Amino acid sequence: MQTRELRQFAEARGWQITSEYIDAGVSGAKDSRPELNRLMADAHKRRFDVVCVWRFDRFARSVSHLLRALETFKALGIDFVSYSEQMDTSTPAGKMVFTVLGAVAELERSLIVERVRAGLRNARAKGKRLGRPRVSVDAARIATLRASGLSWPKIAAELGVSVGTVYEAAHRLSKIHPKKPAVSD
Repeated sequence: MQTRELRQFAEARGWQITSEYIDAGVSGAKDSRPELNRLMADAHKRRFDVVCVWRFDRFARSVSHLLRALETFKALGIDFVSYSEQMDTSTPAGKMVFTVLGAVAELERSLIVERVRAGLRNARAKGKRLGRPRVSVDAARIATLRASGLSWPKIAAELGVSVGTVYEAAHRLSKIHPKKPAVSD
């Protein structure tokens, strides 16, 4: 029913349908869906001038996802029409609705940032340690393995840690025990 009515709507406006993007059986709650991804790729290739959807929630389930897509369309010069909500970004009223939605999304992002910062301050005040837990490695063992000719990735695999952790431990060891220059007569 939705596609039929959208086709009639496009025909009444004199639009030529270049493609239909239908993610059948895929949850609209996902930001990444095969047909949505194809639509966005085609948008970047400028294969159409208007995206027409039945309802906002058929396109995106979150305001932030919808607004990211609308910002992309705006930057590409592509209009967005929601048939049921009667929002059309090519009209002055549609642009106003888009601007209000954008302001609401910006407020939502700012509130989330503030809540996260407040949560981190609260955790620090309670003495909680933030970040990844430290991994202790034997720097002397790293030096021995390196001297035996093993590569950094092989040393990391041997010790069950990341290459970055091995580098960091080796670097700390080199600051504690710097190499002495060779002296020759």
